[in-house]
Amino acid sequence: MPQNTCLIRPSDDNVYVAVEVECNGAFPYVLVLICSGIFEINCSKDIKVQGIIGPCASLGKKGQLSSDTVIGQGNTSAWKMCGMDKSTTLCLIFDIVKKESPELAVQHTSNQFYFQFLTCYQHTNGQMRARATTLSRRWVSGPGSIQDLIAGFDQEAAAVAMARLVSFKMEVEAEFDPIRWLDKALIHLCSRFGDYQKDSPSSFSLSPRLSIFPQFMFHLRRSQFVQVFNNSPDETAYFRMILNRENVANSIVMIQPSLISYSFHSAPEPALLDVAAIAGDRILLLDSYFTVVVFHGATIAQWRKAGYHSQQEHQAFAQLLRAPSDDADSIVTQRFPVPRLVVCDQHGSQARFLLAKLNPSATYNTDAPLLGGDVLFTDDVSFEVFLDHLQRLTVQ
Repeated sequence: MPQNTCLIRPSDDNVYVAVEVECNGAFPYVLVLICSGIFEINCSKDIKVQGIIGPCASLGKKGQLSSDTVIGQGNTSAWKMCGMDKSTTLCLIFDIVKKESPELAVQHTSNQFYFQFLTCYQHTNGQMRARATTLSRRWVSGPGSIQDLIAGFDQEAAAVAMARLVSFKMEVEAEFDPIRWLDKALIHLCSRFGDYQKDSPSSFSLSPRLSIFPQFMFHLRRSQFVQVFNNSPDETAYFRMILNRENVANSIVMIQPSLISYSFHSAPEPALLDVAAIAGDRILLLDSYFTVVVFHGATIAQWRKAGYHSQQEHQAFAQLLRAPSDDADSIVTQRFPVPRLVVCDQHGSQARFLLAKLNPSATYNTDAPLLGGDVLFTDDVSFEVFLDHLQRLTVQ
């Protein structure tokens, strides 16, 4: 009970944070949440709306913009949003209208299509506000269309969209296999946009605009959104609810956590999300959005237990211990809902919160375990094996 109270109180503080507004002094502070939102879409006749995956509900406004294929909240072009804040994000899924005649099927590079998003909401000062956002894009076709599509590809946004899609399908389709679906989608993308020679895995390469996407898919396959075992149904529903409302930056951290290394030899620096990052004289800070882990290497833990950080001649060690703790406290303070903070040591029971997120490049059956590192007791394949299989299947 005390632990829950420690998490709930900072979350409440983030909900009721006050910010300054220009109201001639009448309302110097307001809440950061807005309510009574209505989101509408207008778009070209070339595209239709399949639905939205996010914190909204259909208003049943059917029309020519609605696609026959429904994903999420579909069969409408207007949605109700009861509450919104600055990080609320919707995932819109569109369908391209198939042209009946061959002449109309060819899209010229000069052809434009547009989206218009209309958002109405009640501000915290009681005013009703409306915002219109219009975007224009062009169709591409022909031999050079692949490079145009690659140039406009956002691999982080695509990974988050895939995470929302696979979470939605797991909830509504009884016989759905998420791993197989993700693998087929990734192989299809790599075979379409990759550069390779047929039946030559060593020749496979991806554009820098696509190169990190397989890594995102590898971590998504191992994430709490797909691997629901060992989580209660309530926890799984909570994880997916937060994923469906957060922005791309926060959602990417849920899929592929960030890892920062602290040591005497260098300033804090990003580390690979791999078991090779573990070392006895290193402290690791893992941010997986829902959990923040401060992980002490075996040597660091022994020095701390011996009380070296309390001695005057070891102030550098005290500063090393303090740095990740201060950064973890900063993350916990600024995030809503407040994540769980775990402080653990190498080979300790709570080290599992870190080990479960690391790439298992060294396991109990590895021929040459890493010197000074750790070993994972898992049968999961490493990212290197995953990428090798992806390359072989793509070039077939």
